[in-house]
Amino acid sequence: MEDRFDKLKKKALSFRDERDWRQYHSPKNLAEGLSVEAAELLENFLWIHPEQSRDLSEEKKARIRPELADIFVFLIYLCEELKVDLFEETEKKIEHNAQKYPLHKARGSHKKYTDL
Repeated sequence: MEDRFDKLKKKALSFRDERDWRQYHSPKNLAEGLSVEAAELLENFLWIHPEQSRDLSEEKKARIRPELADIFVFLIYLCEELKVDLFEETEKKIEHNAQKYPLHKARGSHKKYTDL
């Protein structure tokens, strides 16, 4: 997986650099772009019931896939600018959440950790 990610990261950064776009990729701009792409993903779920979101048509999935890819590319760019190892930070976050949401309290509950 990591090798696949490294290849994809190189490809995304090369795409950006060939177009001389890094000059526009401040962390602020990338965070804004990430938010915009997340909103475009969310638009696909607007006004449908939660149950419907689990059983999407192929047409709807076809619209969602590129939005997910856009989000992923923005994450690659933002992590590159901030020198963040997303794999390492994700592992830390999962460990942190395991402490905030102990299994014996959180299993089957949607409550925030402060309300468990």
